[in-house]
Amino acid sequence: MKLWHNPRCSKSRGALDLLRERGLEPEIVDYLAHPPSEAELRTLLRQLGLAAHALVRKGESDYAELGLADADEATLLAAMCRHPRLIERPILVHRDRAVIGRPPERVLELLD
Repeated sequence: MKLWHNPRCSKSRGALDLLRERGLEPEIVDYLAHPPSEAELRTLLRQLGLAAHALVRKGESDYAELGLADADEATLLAAMCRHPRLIERPILVHRDRAVIGRPPERVLELLD
């Protein structure tokens, strides 16, 4: 179990708290310090069952500054690798599935 986590994000902290309350300690993925590769993002998108546009934080200043509103999949993936703040959070990966924890309670959907 891995949690793509930003400790400054209240939703991300909330998701981690929910997991810990259930006695679970996920591996923390510090994607801001260690941005993912395009291959890692493609795997994550497959696990989420989403297209890249659904994983991008559209409220981030980088989104507007980079003109990503009409960007294609490859451009969005490259942008998220270069600017990991653009990646929606938190994301829980468990087995071969993933979910964006918005609201944080969504992470519980992956627990058996």
